[in-house]
Amino acid sequence: MKKSSLIDSCWLKNKVGIFLTGIFLQSPGYAVAEMEFFSIADSAVVMYDAPSLKADKLFVADRHLPVEVVVDVDGWAKVRDSSGSLAWVEKKTLSQQRFVVVTVPLASIHKSADANSELVFQAEENIVLEWLDSDSKGWVKVRHSGGQAGYVKVNQVWGS
Repeated sequence: MKKSSLIDSCWLKNKVGIFLTGIFLQSPGYAVAEMEFFSIADSAVVMYDAPSLKADKLFVADRHLPVEVVVDVDGWAKVRDSSGSLAWVEKKTLSQQRFVVVTVPLASIHKSADANSELVFQAEENIVLEWLDSDSKGWVKVRHSGGQAGYVKVNQVWGS
């Protein structure tokens, strides 16, 4: 086979694969989510490598872990966490209550959406905070489990 024919053949196979993937994704019971954020609703939720209780268990997620749904299948959601890891969870284990996780060594939470405003508290990396609002450009309103609330820069957290 000539080199150009091989390239043309590979290109055609890729196009067919993309076309078939598009058909598959549009079939009933399988949909790509619109990149929505949720949280884990219960303590000790098992994360799987496929959408089945018989699939391999990857790890256990704790309550309030923020996740982004990337694929939605009947009863299951493929989710991404702040590290970029992907896993499947039963949709019934997800909550619409949103949380964010601190992704920098020390995030500063201010009284208002202004770096010059009063510092309310600081949160260390991997601390989960309740997401309250994202109406201020570049800032997220959050609440600590202890009740303190304020604004953190969006680039210091994941899940907003």
